[in-house]
Amino acid sequence: MKRARQKFVVENEAPQTLQKNKKQRTCFHGSPFGESSLYASDWGNLPHHVVLRIFQFLPLVDRARASSVCRRWNETFHVPDLWRKFEFELNQPATSYLKSTHPDLIQQIIKRHADHLQYVSFKVDSSTESAEAACNILSQLVNCSIKTLGLISTAKPSFMNVSKAHFASALTVVFVNSKSLSSIKIDDTPVDDPSLKVLVANNSDTLKLLKMSSCPHVSPAGILCVADQCHGLKELALNYYILSDELLLALSSEKHVDLEHLRIDVVSENPGEAEFHTIKKQSWDALVKHSPKVNIVMYFFLYEEEFDAFFREETPVTHLYFGRAVSKAMLGRIGMNCPRLIELVVCANGLQPLDDELIRIAERCKNLTAMGLGECEVTCRGFIEFVKMCGGRLTQLSIMEEVLIPDNDYNLDQLHSEVSKHLGRMWFPDMMPTW
Repeated sequence: MKRARQKFVVENEAPQTLQKNKKQRTCFHGSPFGESSLYASDWGNLPHHVVLRIFQFLPLVDRARASSVCRRWNETFHVPDLWRKFEFELNQPATSYLKSTHPDLIQQIIKRHADHLQYVSFKVDSSTESAEAACNILSQLVNCSIKTLGLISTAKPSFMNVSKAHFASALTVVFVNSKSLSSIKIDDTPVDDPSLKVLVANNSDTLKLLKMSSCPHVSPAGILCVADQCHGLKELALNYYILSDELLLALSSEKHVDLEHLRIDVVSENPGEAEFHTIKKQSWDALVKHSPKVNIVMYFFLYEEEFDAFFREETPVTHLYFGRAVSKAMLGRIGMNCPRLIELVVCANGLQPLDDELIRIAERCKNLTAMGLGECEVTCRGFIEFVKMCGGRLTQLSIMEEVLIPDNDYNLDQLHSEVSKHLGRMWFPDMMPTW
């Protein structure tokens, strides 16, 4: 195969130059088996299942190049099993260092393999052109039977720059024709309520996972439609502004299969401009009663003055991540009102020791198994007391060394020994956070 070849040649016979020197094509110099044992091996006559296995391990570009070796390899290139899973990479040279899926190959996929695609993702850069290209491909998948679909932006805004009508129209093609979608990830897109209704009308019996955070054109009514109709839904990810008492009650109805994961992103871009509503304790209780093993994951990207609506009553959250500074008072509320807490990550707090707050969390949160702290302060004595109360159930403990403040009772060397003793394993603080 010639390295200078630029286009994918997947329909032609083997080039004549490859036929001229059979010895060079079939012999590996320096082989422990000797040259004569390899002369009998004609790569074009390898068993089909062997070639297929080789193709499964090859990157797409190499697989396409290999398909030009001979007719049999070209036929293997188009075996449906090789096209069940595919990621379209759509990047503009001016805005990305990543390679794009070759346009010629895209057209062949649409022409010959659209009905074979089952696990599909689109990875695009920040350019509108890349997002538009993804929509154009989606619009052509009229014979598809896709089971999982992911739209991934390596940088914003990408899909958000595409017109809502164009995006919804392209997505609707897949929703209508697949009829077997089980997993959809469409974060940061202009998806809207009408397209969600099309999704539900055609895939309500199969949909199990829906991730759609940062989708401003979706209203609570749109996601409520999904919750009411998709009785097999297992995992749901959305923004807090969509969360409502009605939605939690819909997910708690008798006809609904138990939800396993509910992820909620609580995001504020402009401090002081957004007011966050409160979810009633009765609504949370109904969800947990119906799905007692549900994981409720909340990601907070708020400013300190915006936390007032949260955790004033008991909340069944299991995983909490704070991407910005959170106050001592807020952490105190978590210790009082989050008894199901399993994992807590606090990226920043300030310059006030959190000893009392951590001890309260250890006392009340009996399921806590993972903790991460960064840009906070905890005295060595307070931290050792926290670990002692939690004991060996703390399977993950990622604390930056700068967080720990030596006191009159313990220095950092003594802390290593004490914490390791209570955890039942060797432990050291992290130089960099690992969460």
